[in-house]
Amino acid sequence: MRFQAEHHFHAPPSAVAAVLSNPDFYTGLDLPDLSRPETLEHHTEGATSTVRMRYEFVGSLDPLARRLLGNRRLAWVQEISIDHGANSGQLTFGADADPKRLHGSAEFVLVDDLGGTIRRLSGELVVAVPVIGPRAEKKIVPGLLRRLDIEAEAVDRVLES
Repeated sequence: MRFQAEHHFHAPPSAVAAVLSNPDFYTGLDLPDLSRPETLEHHTEGATSTVRMRYEFVGSLDPLARRLLGNRRLAWVQEISIDHGANSGQLTFGADADPKRLHGSAEFVLVDDLGGTIRRLSGELVVAVPVIGPRAEKKIVPGLLRRLDIEAEAVDRVLES
């Protein structure tokens, strides 16, 4: 299922990119129904910064999702890669247990907006399970978008402090 989001920040793109590429930002951020992430990797190569983290869903799951998971926990690896020179990046994620069944990605740009920044993000979430996949995607995407909104609000608070 395709999704889009747009967020406004009160700082230039370079400052927004600096926060988004800092693993400490994520490990200090509380998001609904998620554990704080475990940082798996953080590095910068040239103008590109990459942060890989593992999250675990700690909220209540739909009975169908619980049946599909069995006794396994719902955890996934998320990677954010930012090209500081181009003010753009990519977000990818995949389930720990079976990334072919639950995965997604999004591209984003950080556009200068009169001293502030607009982040435009466009992506796709895939639940590759016959019959129920599209229904599951429709249930998951609103939560994903809400977490991106909360993340954006937190980025703005960091930039204002």
